[in-house]
Amino acid sequence: MNRKKSREAAMKILFQNSINDTSIEDIFEDIEMYFEDADLKELDREFVKKIVIGVNSNITKINDIIEENSENWRIGRISKINLAILRISIYEMLFDEEVPARVSINEAIELCKKYSDEKSVSFVNGILDRIFKAS
Repeated sequence: MNRKKSREAAMKILFQNSINDTSIEDIFEDIEMYFEDADLKELDREFVKKIVIGVNSNITKINDIIEENSENWRIGRISKINLAILRISIYEMLFDEEVPARVSINEAIELCKKYSDEKSVSFVNGILDRIFKAS
Protein backbone atom coordinates (compact mmCIF):
# COMPACT_ATOMS: atom_id res chain seq x y z
CA MET A 1 0.00 0.00 0.00
CA ASN A 2 1.41 3.32 -1.08
CA ARG A 3 1.07 6.03 1.57
CA LYS A 4 2.30 8.76 -0.78
CA LYS A 5 -0.58 8.08 -3.18
CA SER A 6 -2.97 7.65 -0.27
CA ARG A 7 -1.95 11.05 1.11
CA GLU A 8 -2.49 12.53 -2.35
CA ALA A 9 -5.98 11.00 -2.48
CA ALA A 10 -6.77 12.47 0.95
CA MET A 11 -5.54 15.87 -0.26
CA LYS A 12 -7.84 15.71 -3.29
CA ILE A 13 -10.83 14.81 -1.12
CA LEU A 14 -10.07 17.62 1.36
CA PHE A 15 -9.53 20.08 -1.49
CA GLN A 16 -12.85 19.13 -3.09
CA ASN A 17 -14.66 19.42 0.22
CA SER A 18 -13.15 22.83 0.93
CA ILE A 19 -14.51 24.07 -2.38
CA ASN A 20 -17.95 22.54 -1.82
CA ASP A 21 -18.03 23.35 1.94
CA THR A 22 -19.63 19.99 2.74
CA SER A 23 -20.65 18.26 5.96
CA ILE A 24 -18.98 15.22 7.52
CA GLU A 25 -21.72 13.00 6.06
CA ASP A 26 -20.93 14.33 2.60
CA ILE A 27 -17.24 13.76 3.23
CA PHE A 28 -17.95 10.08 3.96
CA GLU A 29 -19.92 9.86 0.72
CA ASP A 30 -17.10 11.59 -1.18
CA ILE A 31 -14.56 9.14 0.23
CA GLU A 32 -16.63 6.16 -0.86
CA MET A 33 -17.27 7.66 -4.31
CA TYR A 34 -13.57 8.42 -4.68
CA PHE A 35 -12.75 4.82 -3.85
CA GLU A 36 -15.29 3.57 -6.40
CA ASP A 37 -14.03 5.88 -9.17
CA ALA A 38 -10.27 5.75 -8.66
CA ASP A 39 -7.75 3.02 -9.32
CA LEU A 40 -7.09 2.16 -5.72
CA LYS A 41 -4.85 -0.86 -5.96
CA GLU A 42 -2.01 1.12 -4.43
CA LEU A 43 -4.09 3.11 -1.95
CA ASP A 44 -4.52 2.36 1.71
CA ARG A 45 -8.22 3.08 2.17
CA GLU A 46 -8.06 3.14 5.95
CA PHE A 47 -5.13 5.57 5.87
CA VAL A 48 -7.05 7.90 3.52
CA LYS A 49 -10.13 7.77 5.77
CA LYS A 50 -8.03 8.32 8.89
CA ILE A 51 -6.47 11.46 7.42
CA VAL A 52 -9.70 12.95 6.07
CA ILE A 53 -11.66 12.25 9.24
CA GLY A 54 -8.75 13.33 11.46
CA VAL A 55 -8.35 16.64 9.65
CA ASN A 56 -12.09 17.26 9.72
CA SER A 57 -12.34 16.42 13.43
CA ASN A 58 -9.51 18.83 14.30
CA ILE A 59 -10.13 21.50 11.67
CA THR A 60 -10.61 24.43 14.06
CA LYS A 61 -7.40 23.71 15.96
CA ILE A 62 -5.49 23.05 12.72
CA ASN A 63 -6.74 26.31 11.16
CA ASP A 64 -5.75 28.24 14.31
CA ILE A 65 -2.26 26.72 14.11
CA ILE A 66 -1.97 27.68 10.44
CA GLU A 67 -2.94 31.29 11.17
CA GLU A 68 -0.61 31.48 14.19
CA ASN A 69 2.32 30.31 12.05
CA SER A 70 1.65 32.12 8.78
CA GLU A 71 2.89 35.68 9.02
CA ASN A 72 0.13 38.12 8.03
CA TRP A 73 -1.87 35.46 6.19
CA ARG A 74 -5.46 34.63 7.07
CA ILE A 75 -6.95 31.25 6.16
CA GLY A 76 -9.08 32.88 3.46
CA ARG A 77 -5.99 34.13 1.59
CA ILE A 78 -4.27 30.75 1.39
CA SER A 79 -5.06 28.70 -1.71
CA LYS A 80 -7.35 25.77 -1.05
CA ILE A 81 -4.83 23.27 -2.39
CA ASN A 82 -2.13 24.61 -0.07
CA LEU A 83 -4.60 24.53 2.81
CA ALA A 84 -5.39 20.88 2.13
CA ILE A 85 -1.67 20.07 2.09
CA LEU A 86 -0.99 22.06 5.27
CA ARG A 87 -3.94 20.52 7.09
CA ILE A 88 -2.81 16.97 6.34
CA SER A 89 0.74 17.60 7.48
CA ILE A 90 -0.29 19.44 10.63
CA TYR A 91 -2.79 16.70 11.46
CA GLU A 92 -0.06 14.09 11.06
CA MET A 93 2.52 16.06 13.06
CA LEU A 94 0.25 16.89 15.99
CA PHE A 95 -2.46 14.24 16.12
CA ASP A 96 -1.05 11.08 14.49
CA GLU A 97 1.86 9.52 16.34
CA GLU A 98 2.41 6.91 13.59
CA VAL A 99 3.89 9.38 11.12
CA PRO A 100 7.23 11.05 11.96
CA ALA A 101 7.02 14.84 11.62
CA ARG A 102 9.90 15.01 9.11
CA VAL A 103 8.20 12.43 6.89
CA SER A 104 4.96 14.41 6.98
CA ILE A 105 6.74 17.66 6.12
CA ASN A 106 8.64 16.02 3.25
CA GLU A 107 5.43 14.51 1.85
CA ALA A 108 3.70 17.90 2.10
CA ILE A 109 6.52 19.58 0.20
CA GLU A 110 6.37 16.92 -2.53
CA LEU A 111 2.60 17.43 -2.90
CA CYS A 112 3.12 21.17 -3.02
CA LYS A 113 5.76 20.82 -5.75
CA LYS A 114 3.33 18.73 -7.78
CA TYR A 115 0.17 20.80 -7.29
CA SER A 116 1.36 24.34 -6.58
CA ASP A 117 4.12 26.79 -7.48
CA GLU A 118 7.61 27.45 -6.08
CA LYS A 119 6.46 30.35 -3.86
CA SER A 120 3.85 28.07 -2.33
CA VAL A 121 6.47 25.41 -1.66
CA SER A 122 8.51 27.94 0.35
CA PHE A 123 5.38 29.24 2.10
CA VAL A 124 4.17 25.76 3.11
CA ASN A 125 7.66 24.67 4.14
CA GLY A 126 8.07 27.78 6.30
CA ILE A 127 4.80 27.22 8.14
CA LEU A 128 5.47 23.53 8.72
CA ASP A 129 9.04 24.21 9.85
CA ARG A 130 7.82 26.76 12.43
CA ILE A 131 5.24 24.29 13.74
CA PHE A 132 7.83 21.50 13.88
CA LYS A 133 10.29 23.67 15.83
CA ALA A 134 7.56 24.77 18.25
CA SER A 135 6.34 21.24 18.99
